[in-house]
Amino acid sequence: MFIDLDQAIKLIQEGRVLHIAADDSLLKQLPKGKWIAGTTPYFITEQGGITSKDRLFVNEIACAVDYKTAVYDKNNVFDITKDSYPNGMSFLVIPFASDVAVFYAKEAPNSNDLLMNPTVGWISGFDLSTNSSAKVYDGVTGESYGDKAVALHICLPDHKIASLGIVNIFDVDDNDIKIEFEEDALSVTKCLVNGKEVLFSDYISENKIDTQLPLVADYNSVLINVSIKSISEESKTVDFYAPVFSGKEYRFARPVSNYAASFAEHLQEHKGTKPIFSCNCILNYLYGELEGKATPPFAGPVTFGEVAYQLLNQTLVYAEIIDK
Repeated sequence: MFIDLDQAIKLIQEGRVLHIAADDSLLKQLPKGKWIAGTTPYFITEQGGITSKDRLFVNEIACAVDYKTAVYDKNNVFDITKDSYPNGMSFLVIPFASDVAVFYAKEAPNSNDLLMNPTVGWISGFDLSTNSSAKVYDGVTGESYGDKAVALHICLPDHKIASLGIVNIFDVDDNDIKIEFEEDALSVTKCLVNGKEVLFSDYISENKIDTQLPLVADYNSVLINVSIKSISEESKTVDFYAPVFSGKEYRFARPVSNYAASFAEHLQEHKGTKPIFSCNCILNYLYGELEGKATPPFAGPVTFGEVAYQLLNQTLVYAEIIDK
């Protein structure tokens, strides 16, 4: 639901269990209740992609038979598995570039317990034209955080289970040039290209690499995108939306002839999906030219990263509730 502030307040006052995404100026006006939230001014609604600071995207989690919220930092974020219900799902929202986001991105692929607990969510963001910062909210206490994650744990009826899905339009050529990094970082200057150290920004420029294409690495047999946020010719730094890690082999994704068309084609495979939640990457929004375009059956916040068990980039993530 893409609604105004009064409508959102009414749902909270009615005691609904909610996931909310909106600009911080709206979130700080919400009363306490059964909700969590993250900041973003970007959305894909049923009518199309839009930038808005006067409306909120709200998912009502009507299937929940019980709920609880929790706040985590990097020291205890994987307690999310202990706090979850035996038959349930956890919505996780993490502020962009926070320590907990970096730690979660690095360690989530190594957490076997996490794979047993359906965890879906996103990295909250901000208006890219401003110097704002990302926040998350725990609606039960009304507190906001820029350095902690917030989760909404829901318990499902015995005859229902949660199912998560990912839409990723990218793959790689295994024979392509191999890129490695010597440290875990959100910003780098140097890298190893087929074992030779180079300035990464120069390598991208000299080889005319399309930075709309993410780096892709194999994380436990799942291809994970790491997207480029910006390149500074002055400082020779390359900034990412998610961290790169030492010990991983990256390759640039295969070129996509028509980004928007390829994304739309992948969505055709999901016409029968009935999501209770979905989110889409800011880069899909920008490069796929989704402003004013709908992505049925998916609608929700546009994010600085997506969570489906682990942190993802340049993907669409969704959750369904299905019969056992």
